[in-house]
Amino acid sequence: MIAAAAQPTGNSTRGARAAVLGHPIGHSRSPLLHSTAYRAMGVSIDYTAIDIEPGEAAAFAARLRTEPEWVGVSVTMPMKDALIPYMDELSGRVQRLGALNTVLVRRTADGVRLVGHNTDVDGIVRSLAPALRAQDDVMVTGTPRRAAILGAGNTALAALEACADLGFTHVDLVVRNPERATAARTLATELGLSSETISAKAAGERLRDYVAVISTLPARAADGLVPQLGLAGSAGILAPGAVLLDVAYDPWPSAIASSWHDAGGTVVSGMLMLVHQGVEQVKMFSGVKVADWKHVTNVMCDAVGLSRP
Repeated sequence: MIAAAAQPTGNSTRGARAAVLGHPIGHSRSPLLHSTAYRAMGVSIDYTAIDIEPGEAAAFAARLRTEPEWVGVSVTMPMKDALIPYMDELSGRVQRLGALNTVLVRRTADGVRLVGHNTDVDGIVRSLAPALRAQDDVMVTGTPRRAAILGAGNTALAALEACADLGFTHVDLVVRNPERATAARTLATELGLSSETISAKAAGERLRDYVAVISTLPARAADGLVPQLGLAGSAGILAPGAVLLDVAYDPWPSAIASSWHDAGGTVVSGMLMLVHQGVEQVKMFSGVKVADWKHVTNVMCDAVGLSRP
């Protein structure tokens, strides 16, 4: 049984509206996931997808302030930093990362406030944690946790914070242009992680050192890296139990996920990350404080054909 606590002042969800913003957005499974969660909870929130580009950020922020039905929006590329200038408040995490994936619309006695949050970190941590616990069983005691992140954009920044939360000590940033990784290197230092910017070929030479690899690249963008990483399905190419999280979930399985699986590694779908980060957004948008969140997570997984965590 899911019990709803009192709604935050002025944030009743009756006739409420939420959406996922991005471009392109037609592939997004967020409407299905959110709608499934709200239905299971008995909460009335209409959740849709809206195709929007950075040049429309100011106008859309104004809509969130003036149209009374909005409770919040999920935010994907290329809007994760475009909306930041229009927020009234940013969580500490967003201030560190310089990227948000959630806007909460708060109605207070003093008016509407837009609050930027980032639940991508939660999604990555909760997706990887079970696989990493299993991986710990085959690691030599005292072996440092090393990871590689493919890409250096906004999602890579969230992946860095997730790596710090998960107890990694070193992260290699795999990018074509090292200059693009400047913000990521700075963040890694702030988080207490050592880091290095390397090529895909160099990462391939270190592949057996990685406990986890996180691809933050857009759909199909990692396909061309498979040969450079040396993922040819050869036995012994990966550390025992090594985990790949590919945040791009459409099409699935991706070429890199298939190659990783063939090489004997553990693959985590970006869809699971989407579920876990979405649960945190559902909590914010619905205003529900007490619920059977495991049940909510399970029905969201059921909706997209994922095994229940």
